[in-house]
Amino acid sequence: MIYFLSLLPATALTIGGYFAWFLAERSQAGMKTFGRLLGFWAFALAALVILGALFAAAHGGHRGFMRMHPGMHHPWPGDPPYPPPPPRGDGERPRPPEGDAAPPTPTPPAAPR
Repeated sequence: MIYFLSLLPATALTIGGYFAWFLAERSQAGMKTFGRLLGFWAFALAALVILGALFAAAHGGHRGFMRMHPGMHHPWPGDPPYPPPPPRGDGERPRPPEGDAAPPTPTPPAAPR
């Protein structure tokens, strides 16, 4: 229902386009071309406003790609359930409590000689 409000700017753009075309027909050669282009541009924008409202109404509550595929994105297995804290002013990160310490990362095996 709220998408009907898109008719207001579309109507204003359509009226502006007709006004630009009307004035372009009464102008000299250089301004006639500019007026026709301006009128066409206003009609194109009015059509885009209507198409955008129809597209938004057709998609309902879907607001983006991330909501369509929630399982493909963070958190990955092994990631902490919360993001790391931001760095302090001195550039050093605060240490987590000892009980919540992450397990040490394994060292890669040595390369064969």
